Amino acid sequence: MHIHIPTPLRPYAGKQAVINVSAKTVGEALAGLTAQFPELRKHLYTDEGKLRAFVNIYLNDEDIRYIDHKENAPVKESDSLSIIPSIAGGTPVAEAPAAAALTPEEMARYSRHLILPEVGEAGQLKLKNARVLCIGAGGLGAPLTMYLAAAGVGTLGIVDFDVVEASNLHRQVIHGTSDIGRPKLDSAEDSLKAINPNVKIVKFETKLTSENALEIFKDFDIVADGTDNFPTRYLVNDACVLTGIPNVYASIYRFEGQASVFATEEGPCYRCLYPEPPPPGLVPSCAEGGVLGILPGLLGIIQATEVLKLILGEGEPLIGRLLLVDTLAMRFRELKLHKNADCPVCGTHPTVTKLIDYAEFCGIPAKSAEPAAEINGVPQMSVAELKRRMDAGENLFVLDVREPFEFAIAQIGGHLMPLNDLPRRVRELDPNRETVVLCKVGGRSQRAAEFLAQRGFGKVHNLAGGISAWSEAIDPSVPKY
Repeated sequence: MHIHIPTPLRPYAGKQAVINVSAKTVGEALAGLTAQFPELRKHLYTDEGKLRAFVNIYLNDEDIRYIDHKENAPVKESDSLSIIPSIAGGTPVAEAPAAAALTPEEMARYSRHLILPEVGEAGQLKLKNARVLCIGAGGLGAPLTMYLAAAGVGTLGIVDFDVVEASNLHRQVIHGTSDIGRPKLDSAEDSLKAINPNVKIVKFETKLTSENALEIFKDFDIVADGTDNFPTRYLVNDACVLTGIPNVYASIYRFEGQASVFATEEGPCYRCLYPEPPPPGLVPSCAEGGVLGILPGLLGIIQATEVLKLILGEGEPLIGRLLLVDTLAMRFRELKLHKNADCPVCGTHPTVTKLIDYAEFCGIPAKSAEPAAEINGVPQMSVAELKRRMDAGENLFVLDVREPFEFAIAQIGGHLMPLNDLPRRVRELDPNRETVVLCKVGGRSQRAAEFLAQRGFGKVHNLAGGISAWSEAIDPSVPKY
């Protein structure tokens, strides 16, 4: 039978997208897979041997969590298993009276909508009166808001507190080169007004938190989630369930994406799909793993399409369905989702009845004014301290666990050993030598340092902030990427 391996897990499966195994049951198939690729096991199973809650397994198109005796479910040679992990992109709206009619200018602007029987003038008025909140003005938010504005959605709220950087421009098409350094909200507003001056833009230049989410959400009909981190994604989901607002979801990583519609009365929520987040650092962000610039455009437009369908009440929204997009194969697949009666947020007896601390829920340590001295028992070294000790000629071993193509872009002279190669090459390293591990921003190097510490390396440090922090604070000539 075939087992489909998603992009985030392919480095642990010989970089293969599909693996063939011989098995009579689901359990045998997964056992054969992890025996062939032992590094996959920690991504699929807990230490107690249970399937992880943030990784779903589908037999053909059916979630095995809803199959009796799932590990013993029989499989045929023609069957396929799919591993679907979590992947890791103002002012209140004043109540306004519903528009009674379209202006002549609007009739001309939306003429191609008006001749669609499924839209017509009545549907275009629905769009004009609609209020959609977009979380993020980045990779997903850019095409999402641009197409909603062009379609005539009357009020667009945008939550973002970031500024435009050069590394955004290959995918965040709402911003231009001249916008570098500007708040994304201001750049987005200018672009959207240029597309359609009739659209009202409501800007929330703030981080979305448990303290402000419900107040921000209350004046909108639909929320479109364009976030790039798990705490905010779970926050958006829970706030949507608590307020009864549909959550149009998408996520992206490298060449693959997911899309669905959550938090409707009849359908599941994000927690039904992924009850728990992955441990911090296990799932790389786009900043670490990269993303094809066109991918967020494709997924953002899918989000915009779902928003318009919900407003118009037409078509079949992605409720109870997870759309998987693989741009390298240019393949779209669809998996069924189930509403979980035991879901702590949208189930029959919810236990989450108010917003919580989502950083804590996702296992992310609280930030303090001073950087942590150590994380999970691994001492953290600042780039300033590393520079001082290197200049003093101390006998430090700098281990760079990035990929070779990253090392070619920017490096500070460390010894290259990619994270995925570390388990089989660890004997090449001296456990008695003081070692500083670095990567791009500190996540992969933290995992590498923990691995080394568990294997007897008593003098291992993680470089906090990675080579990006080195570029910012020590040597700007080292390229940021």
